[in-house]
Amino acid sequence: MLNILLMIILIIIFFIIVLLYIGIKIAFIYDKKGSNLEGCLKILILKKIKVYSIAFPSTEKDEKGEKEEEKKDEKTSRDLKKILELARPCLEDIKLFLKSFMKCINVHTLKNHLIFGLDSYADTAKYIGYIWGMLIVVNNSHKNARFSAEPSFNGSVLDAHGINEIEINLLKVIPPALKLISKKEVRDLIRGVRNG
Repeated sequence: MLNILLMIILIIIFFIIVLLYIGIKIAFIYDKKGSNLEGCLKILILKKIKVYSIAFPSTEKDEKGEKEEEKKDEKTSRDLKKILELARPCLEDIKLFLKSFMKCINVHTLKNHLIFGLDSYADTAKYIGYIWGMLIVVNNSHKNARFSAEPSFNGSVLDAHGINEIEINLLKVIPPALKLISKKEVRDLIRGVRNG
């Protein structure tokens, strides 16, 4: 009885290691404008078995919904500025993680475009510079990565669209992820994003 139980545990551990080594395939296509998000996300294990799939439909808004969205956009502008302030001290750590992460993935398609703006022209120009700096690192890390961003000087804007298909070797991602999370600044950024 004990031998059978031990054998089952060893088979499960072996399967988990194989799964982590082969990794997962993620396909994500999206188009975000304002609070509307259209697209779909698929997660596959062993490159063919779909374990998760979700579609993001857009919804039409009435006048009441538009007023609520304006209030939400004002709050988003304040929250976005706070998050960017928290992100500034840990940019180097994020850059190092992204370099390590890009080595752990096999990119089939990775095309994303960001439209970014704040209420202040000066803040928009300042933060778009930070974003461009990070995008240069990501684009140079992998030959198939095509990230781009453009500033918007028409108030608070955070829109994006993209097509992404990647395979991730989870076994190689774990050490750099643990190293990133061990930094106090990164934990502060995560708390800031979670608390909004």
